[in-house]
Amino acid sequence: MQKIKNIAVIAHVDHGKTTLVDELLQQSGTFAAHQQVDERVMDSNDIEKERGITILSKNTAITYGDHKINIIDTPGHADFGGEVERVLKMVDSVLMLVDAQEGVMPQTKFVLKKAIELGHVPVVVINKIDKDGAEPDRVLDEMFDLLVALDANEDQLEFPVLYAAARDGYAKWNLEDENKDMTPLFEAILEHVPYPEGSPDAPTQAQVFTLDSDNFVGRIGIARIFNGKVKKGDEYTLVKADGSKSKSRVSKLIGFKGLDRIDIDEAEAGDIVAIAGFSDIDVGDSLCDTANPVALDPLHVEEPTLSVIMSVNDGPLAGQEGKHVTSNKIRERLEKEMETNIAMKMEPLGDASFKVSGRGELQIGILAENMRREGFEFLLARPEVVVKEENGVKMEPFEHLVVDVPEEFQGVAIEKLGKRKAEMTSLTPMPDGTVRIEFEIPARGLIGFRSEFLTDTKGEGIMNHSFIEYRPYSGTVVSRTPGALISMDDGEAVAFSLYNLQARGTLFIEPQAKVYNGMVIGESARPGDLEVNPLKGKQLTNMRSAGADDAIKLVPPRDMTLEHAMEWIEDDELIEVTPESIRIRKKHLDPIMRKRVQRDKKNAAK
Repeated sequence: MQKIKNIAVIAHVDHGKTTLVDELLQQSGTFAAHQQVDERVMDSNDIEKERGITILSKNTAITYGDHKINIIDTPGHADFGGEVERVLKMVDSVLMLVDAQEGVMPQTKFVLKKAIELGHVPVVVINKIDKDGAEPDRVLDEMFDLLVALDANEDQLEFPVLYAAARDGYAKWNLEDENKDMTPLFEAILEHVPYPEGSPDAPTQAQVFTLDSDNFVGRIGIARIFNGKVKKGDEYTLVKADGSKSKSRVSKLIGFKGLDRIDIDEAEAGDIVAIAGFSDIDVGDSLCDTANPVALDPLHVEEPTLSVIMSVNDGPLAGQEGKHVTSNKIRERLEKEMETNIAMKMEPLGDASFKVSGRGELQIGILAENMRREGFEFLLARPEVVVKEENGVKMEPFEHLVVDVPEEFQGVAIEKLGKRKAEMTSLTPMPDGTVRIEFEIPARGLIGFRSEFLTDTKGEGIMNHSFIEYRPYSGTVVSRTPGALISMDDGEAVAFSLYNLQARGTLFIEPQAKVYNGMVIGESARPGDLEVNPLKGKQLTNMRSAGADDAIKLVPPRDMTLEHAMEWIEDDELIEVTPESIRIRKKHLDPIMRKRVQRDKKNAAK
């Protein structure tokens, strides 16, 4: 029987998980000496590379001595918590990374809480000890306090600690040790991570925790084998979460080594493999022995807390830039996404629109970004929180928010968050002159807050949040104050007109941009919407006057990215997403209709 260790790397976003996995791959001799490897090699898709974040959990395997170590690199962003939850059930321990300067952050608490509940003893790695403001001793105390707060048992409180700088490729047991290589970390994994339980001779039991697809073999389930063996060509029973069963043969069995996938004929208890041949395989399904099918507990993933309506683009410029514009195409793409992403849900609404629910704005924004890159064109409404009703009480999701701000901005941050129904729970001065303030806030209060927060703190503030629980509804929350500048005509914007509109607010468009009646072309400097004409050219006469032909100087427009637009819009606005542009428009393009809706809303409020 081969010696296997299964471990997941968990941490808050940007604490160095993917970089650490890079070094483990390099120093275990997994790559050949002549092989050229990119930085953060596990972040494979385009958006991950561009943003420097991990979105999907990915697995790799390395050989160290006579051991095979299966490593799963997980996302650190709160919106992808669903990925982390299901991965933790598949491993026997976790590498808990924590930044030596930032210390314990909201997502550190979230992922560690899940690991503790499953009984894992974490191997704590205090990373980035080479940073100027690093305080490894303070961070170690924070980690111990957090484990105590999470009701960790005695074994878990005796966790091993290593100090590392993953970027420079070293880890060590004590701060005064020499900076050499990752050997201490490999030793810690071999010494402290338990061997998988389960016997290769027992009836087969395997559980799928991630899905993949291949154009040749169809759906692939990446599964951990808890008992028995899985052989290529043998027949097994697939037990779904609802208890239904189906039989099929394993057409392809794939093992992992470094970044490569290798075809194998057999795998046994403890290993993580990819299995093809089951057309309806899904996350959480159990693969069992046909003679004695005993299913494993289905996976529980927390419910989505945010939803957005996605609909067919019906604006004047519809179909000019996108390839897939019909509701059938959008529906197919969303259904495909739901197959592999169980933390998201989709329900079709009657009028060619779909309600997509997820864990946060970033998760939904990345789905929309992927779709526009694939040639889709659609409209997105303002994100809304998923509200539940329990025993007749209206409940909404609350988030734990942590902001790090320079001292001079702490007043403005507390004031703005107070208007959004946030309650401050702690305020801690940090050694680098910033202040860390913690809040509990309704998730509604966070929609649209990030861009305002960055403006208020001159770009120096850092905010992180993670879901706590559902609590009773907390009343209305303040939203955007400035109104919108709305185009009153169709055509191409003219520089002369935009120059005159600059005094009215911040523009989102450039000269020659296509505009239409009802499209939002900028943010007004005052409350209340303003209808403007961006097509008005210069009046030409045969009279001359001094200074009449001065060069027009335009301030560069505000670049509206998809996430920025999702935060900025109000309930009566939509984002038009196409492969080439992101436009903001009013739900009702007709100004008379808009006034009527607003009047009805006012009357209803009375």
